[in-house]
Amino acid sequence: MVGSGPNGLAAAIVLLQAGVEVEVREAADHLGGGLHTEELTLPGFRHDVCASVLPLAVGSPFLRTLDLPVEWVQPAAPAAHPLDDGTAVVLERSLDATAEQLGRDGAAYRKLVGPLVEAWDELAPTLLGRIPPPPRRTLRAIRAAGLGPLALGARAALGDARSVAESLFETERARAWFAGHCAHSMLPLERRPSAGFGLALTVLGHAVGWPIVRGGSGRFADALADRVRELGGTLVTGAQVDELPQDRLVLADVPPRELVRLARGRLPDRYERRLLRYRHGPGAFKVDWALDGPVPWRAEECHRAGTVHLGGTLDEISRSEWGAWSGHAVERPFVLLVQQSLFDDSRAPAGKHSAWAYCHVPNGSGADMTEPIEAQVERFAPGFRELVLARSTIGPAGFEARNRNLVGGDLNGGAMDLDQLFRRPTVRAYATPLDGVYLCSASTPPGGGVHGMCGYWSGQAALESLRAARR
Repeated sequence: MVGSGPNGLAAAIVLLQAGVEVEVREAADHLGGGLHTEELTLPGFRHDVCASVLPLAVGSPFLRTLDLPVEWVQPAAPAAHPLDDGTAVVLERSLDATAEQLGRDGAAYRKLVGPLVEAWDELAPTLLGRIPPPPRRTLRAIRAAGLGPLALGARAALGDARSVAESLFETERARAWFAGHCAHSMLPLERRPSAGFGLALTVLGHAVGWPIVRGGSGRFADALADRVRELGGTLVTGAQVDELPQDRLVLADVPPRELVRLARGRLPDRYERRLLRYRHGPGAFKVDWALDGPVPWRAEECHRAGTVHLGGTLDEISRSEWGAWSGHAVERPFVLLVQQSLFDDSRAPAGKHSAWAYCHVPNGSGADMTEPIEAQVERFAPGFRELVLARSTIGPAGFEARNRNLVGGDLNGGAMDLDQLFRRPTVRAYATPLDGVYLCSASTPPGGGVHGMCGYWSGQAALESLRAARR
């Protein structure tokens, strides 16, 4: 295994469970890739360096079979979207409570989302599976959700966020709230399938919640690594790999351009050109804070939410995401903020609090977005700046320096538009033209997120090849 991100560790577990001897080699001095927790600001304040809220981890068909010994913390509400009038729209765990908040848009939301929530256990292997999904799995999903509701959901999921929001909802409040969820896609809201990200996240909020790990996301990586050791695998940190070994099976948790580097000219020209044309999406600029108290939200509902979307209206969020996509930072960025210490008191000293937030910026941007991010927080939480004891920032270059998979600060392992949803990074997906070499990173289906399914499916593909060779 090259790389120990969640997909690399998941692939290692798949192979170990099948009796294959596995060694995981990690260039960094810690395991887990983006699943890592450090004291970035002041002693006693524990900050997740990258991933923090992990709904896909608890909703993952593979990871949940492992029954890892981590303590999940569920905020009272998964997410809130404050507005300039001092109110907020909240994604509640309860579908009915969420629909009630949406007023006259509640019925349309319940009609779209309700069947998908009820059928989540059957839908998850399809949504997080190989592309295209196997016919039998698709039939099971249809039986669970119903053909009509599933077709309605599929049309919405493959659409762009603006069109779906404006056709589904009558009120600006509901449109803004839905747009905030869709902006997790790091796509313009007018580009498909941005609506699918918003739909998936709201369904996850009702089906499994948006939890964090007590003590930090690094503990989830530790639990995956411990399972690798329990199964007899070897884990080596500080072990830079500069060339793919030719005498053993290799699964690489790396982006396409890194696979080209590691192959050292052994890839066929056409395949190599395709990998080098693979497109990365916008980057991220992140701020971590040590705070003297909780964020003073004007909208009381925000104190119940683990994640807060700061972006105002649909049009404002659209301008922010188009800016990041087209190469310029905006003055009012869409900001995703997580306030872990409200629900996990191990994240900060007694009486203190921690939070992190990030916005999307052009890939590789060197812009310092600290002031625009803090201005957005202050807009909805007057007095926030007075609580800041210390801050730490990481821009696109900093993310890539910490983790070479985060090319230009891209957290999704590549743009998640329709073309790269179905050809990720090529139609071959996990297998490469080199015998025994497989990709298992977020640059393969189903893409970004802490779910381990890229590693799971790559591991299954490798095992199928081994079995065929033995036959």
